[in-house]
Amino acid sequence: MVSPISYKLPVYEFLESEKIDRIIEVSSRILAEIGIEFLDEECLEILRSNGVTVEGKLAFFPPELVEHYMASAPSEFTQLARNPSHNLKIGGDQMVFAPVYGPPFVCDFERGRRHSTLEDFDNFVKLAHMSPYIHHSGGTVVEPNDLPVSTRHLDMILSHVIYSDKAFMGSVTSAENAADTVAMAEIVFGAEAVRQNPAVISLINVNSPRRYDERMLGALKTYARARQAVIITPFILAGAMSPVTLPGTIAQQNAEALAGIVLTQMISPGTPVVYGSFLTNINLRSGSPAFGTPESQLALYVSAQIARRYKLPFRGGGMLCASKIPDAQAGYESMIVMSPAIMAGTNFILHAAGWLEGGLAAGYEKFVLDCGVLGMFHRWSEGMEVNEDTLAYSSIAEVEPGGHHLGTEHTFAHFRDAFHETEVFDDKAFEMWEADGALDAYARANGYVKESLDEFELPELDESIHEELMDFVARRKEIIPKTTADD
Repeated sequence: MVSPISYKLPVYEFLESEKIDRIIEVSSRILAEIGIEFLDEECLEILRSNGVTVEGKLAFFPPELVEHYMASAPSEFTQLARNPSHNLKIGGDQMVFAPVYGPPFVCDFERGRRHSTLEDFDNFVKLAHMSPYIHHSGGTVVEPNDLPVSTRHLDMILSHVIYSDKAFMGSVTSAENAADTVAMAEIVFGAEAVRQNPAVISLINVNSPRRYDERMLGALKTYARARQAVIITPFILAGAMSPVTLPGTIAQQNAEALAGIVLTQMISPGTPVVYGSFLTNINLRSGSPAFGTPESQLALYVSAQIARRYKLPFRGGGMLCASKIPDAQAGYESMIVMSPAIMAGTNFILHAAGWLEGGLAAGYEKFVLDCGVLGMFHRWSEGMEVNEDTLAYSSIAEVEPGGHHLGTEHTFAHFRDAFHETEVFDDKAFEMWEADGALDAYARANGYVKESLDEFELPELDESIHEELMDFVARRKEIIPKTTADD
């Protein structure tokens, strides 16, 4: 297994400090003068009782109150994994990669695009477990559309626990589903252990512009009271959900994120929280979301700077694209998004593998191709060690002019790990590639997916924990009314 990246390279600072100050000042004005809407009476009462001015459903935050509560959020924390060797530090110089999240469709080379099922969900959990470059099992990697909406969260958490021993994300579709997630985490880790360090991290999205809905707030309250980590993330398509100009969009995003972070700290001071950003723009001609745009990446750099200003872990980036299959467009757009996320020192990167079609589909082949690139980023982030051995003066002196270094002692000492290799990519000579079937990356990755799933082995799980989880899920399914997507 490969550990998460400990990013030792210089972090890219895009804007001067004075310009960051101006954006934050506008955020403060948004919070204090325009307000954020909360569609939950209990949350409004929590805010009111802690000094926030509430008018109807709008909450107005004084700057000094925001500063006070932001200070109680930890700068880093550890998320537990079922295998302790996969515990994750979130924050600092650590970079954690998690899979795609949320698509209702899947796509593969042979069967094309279709509604995702629990089998697909299980398969992506298995692929994430097997990849050394995916550190986190993720959350709703795809929507299992063959299961009832009201109970599918139970099967998804169960899949994460059974088919992986990496850390996982929780359900956020309701307070009840979040409570089920916490209960299942307590079965796996123990109730006391998950209060010391979170076993679950969950994605709380803001319905931009400037609104937290009752479902997200219900999940936020549940996780904060259980001291489980949350990623507070405004979901912004600039031009529709925010201004067309980046500074205004980032100021709005910051105000929205701060409001949610402050609320978590009011509910339970010290609750682990990640400052999140999911910011791209629409195509103003068609109205469609655009991914891989330069504007979204400029915003990512600045968002990361603001998160560092608050001394909070930062979530952003991902292998995002608008392409429908893993073609050249998918590769180019994904790299345009992912490279700045790495250079910005992003701590938690959701959608690090598998994203297609603007997030509507998860691609099997795209997943493994993305993992190949993630391996390159691991190597790149190590930087370059300059010492007597790496300068290799003796090796240079050993080789005659016009000779080669293939047989030197220095080469033999380093040949196993001198250069990073990516299994799913092809670097053979044309003749060898042609003799092997002249497969393009899409077809080659399809074979790699099949081989990986055939080789999957269940990670060890204590039988008593497995039985208790199955019993819990069965009991909850008897109680929860069955609903479908049409309901």
